Amino acid sequence: MPTLQAPSRTSLIWVGIAILYAVWGSTYLGIRIAVETLPPFLLAGARFGLAGLVILGVALLRRRGRIPFPTRRELRDMTIVGAALMVGGMGLVALGEQTVPSGIAALMIAMMPLWVAVLGRLFFGERLPPVAIAGVAIGLVGVGILVGPSASAAETFNPGGILALLVSPISWACGSLYSSHRAQLPKDPLVATGGQMLAGAVILIVVATLKGETSGFRLEAVSSESLAAFAYLTVIGSLVAFTAYVWLLRVAPLPLIATYAYVNPIVAVILGAIVLQEPITPRTLVAGAVIIFAVALIITARGRLMSAARRSGAVRERDRAIRPTDTEADAAA
Repeated sequence: MPTLQAPSRTSLIWVGIAILYAVWGSTYLGIRIAVETLPPFLLAGARFGLAGLVILGVALLRRRGRIPFPTRRELRDMTIVGAALMVGGMGLVALGEQTVPSGIAALMIAMMPLWVAVLGRLFFGERLPPVAIAGVAIGLVGVGILVGPSASAAETFNPGGILALLVSPISWACGSLYSSHRAQLPKDPLVATGGQMLAGAVILIVVATLKGETSGFRLEAVSSESLAAFAYLTVIGSLVAFTAYVWLLRVAPLPLIATYAYVNPIVAVILGAIVLQEPITPRTLVAGAVIIFAVALIITARGRLMSAARRSGAVRERDRAIRPTDTEADAAA
């Protein structure tokens, strides 16, 4: 009787990549359906609050309840990152999708690598290769094509929604850069992520309360479609895809993982057209192609820069390993 072979690591990596492509690309559709009857900030707060509790619960089980309580600095930095990612990032996406089609929203959010490159250069002195600079310029042209004035009603979008979707990736980029450069976070990535989600959820609920979303909320007014979308976003979008992403960061090349940034908007545009009959105009196609090309340029250029830096560091380590120290040289003499 033939034995079943375990899937190879390469196969599992591609399964994980496919999850990122499909799930994160479909979350824009899920958000668009959810905000039809769910308030945007209340939706995001409940979604990330539940996901954060589950992630922290998993961390507790893995460590048998022996997670050290975060320090005051760690709590502060988790709150800062959570506010930037969950409130400024995902909360504004939900707000923007109340008035902007999901495919257009995905194309706007696809600009996030552009803002990471620009803000990383401005605030942390990160190198910006000429190809990446060209990508930034091309990406801004793509946004101009997408949201510029138009005589067609199908190509005219709510200014408030567009502003929210413009600020969202900037906020996400700020949170990502602060997390990687300045933040002091718990060593356990599950604790850090769960804490960021919970901190962001608390702020989202506060914002929802200040906007009057909680006072006017009635559960019976929420459609079954919105509830299903909320469940999908919480379980599949926040937990399954996040788990795949964390695992991929440990086992897969970063340039391969980064391809989700320009595959997700394609998936979102197609799903929006199929499920919600969102129009795909020639202008959307041209702008989308320009934006995705720009993002690919930026990701590729920064990936090559990181690879070169790692190779340079490896060479220096090798040279230090084989070069005699001053003491050794004196002894040899």
